[in-house]
Amino acid sequence: MAEANPWVPASEPKAAGLLLGHFVASGLVTQEMLNISKKSTSCFVNFSRLQQITDIQAEIYQKNLEIELLRLEKDAADVVHPSFLAQKCHTLQSMNNHLEAVLKEKRSLRQRLLKPMCQENLPIEAVYHRYMVHLLELAVTFIERLEDHLEIIRNVPHLDENLKKMSTALAEMDILVAETAELAENILKWREQQKEISSCIPRILAEENFLHKYDVTVPS
Repeated sequence: MAEANPWVPASEPKAAGLLLGHFVASGLVTQEMLNISKKSTSCFVNFSRLQQITDIQAEIYQKNLEIELLRLEKDAADVVHPSFLAQKCHTLQSMNNHLEAVLKEKRSLRQRLLKPMCQENLPIEAVYHRYMVHLLELAVTFIERLEDHLEIIRNVPHLDENLKKMSTALAEMDILVAETAELAENILKWREQQKEISSCIPRILAEENFLHKYDVTVPS
């Protein structure tokens, strides 16, 4: 038989109930305190917290999905955004109109392409005249330098051989420079010797005149 709960009021008051009633009447305890003490910690509280955590994680996951969708929308804005789609549709419509005009004039265009265009003037709108002047200047400059450009292109296969020849010529030039420097040094030495000889000639002539004047015979 289950034991009776002393906190639950019964049809007949028990001693514990009478004592607690006396405490409540005297003010030692309050009814709220008794109500709190009556509540037992249920094992389902942890399940409630686990459910709250699960709900928060699900909400976080949902927010992450929304953020990822926003990122995808941003990356694909140039494909799916209405303004970009309208711009692309307008471009495609313009191309379509141009192709339709070409197809309508297909026969005349074919005849014009088959006909030679030499010695004929091509009509150019006035707004493009300044661009044509600049284009003609570039064409004249290119034609003037065409031969130089072609010569450079012809020399490209022989570039390695030309570099070897240049290296050989530089080596020979270094040898010639060294020989020239040595020759210049020898010339300077010869000039110094000539200066010494020139300075000695007057003294030798003076000595010979002195010997002839006094008939001095130099012993052999």
